Amino acid sequence: MMTSVDTDLMRVLADPLRLRIVTLLARETLCTTHLIEETGARQTNLSNHLRVLREAGVVETEPCGRYTYYRLRPDVIASLAGQFAELAESARRAAENKRACP
Repeated sequence: MMTSVDTDLMRVLADPLRLRIVTLLARETLCTTHLIEETGARQTNLSNHLRVLREAGVVETEPCGRYTYYRLRPDVIASLAGQFAELAESARRAAENKRACP
């Protein structure tokens, strides 16, 4: 069985700022203002990255008055981690497999 990793999700998380946002949201639910303070990013830049994370299903939003709070969806991260765990297990099982050269 071929193990594959969600490459679209990998691309989303590969950006350093998006990974920083995900790391912060793994600790607590934060609003945009908190994320600007924590990352030092400009609001428009941060908003664009949050939109990408939201569209990828990595974060979900919760409106609270004039603020929007962001929460990490742990199931999405766990799914990606599971894909890597399967890949590692496949590599362990295949450690002795070596294709002969022609």
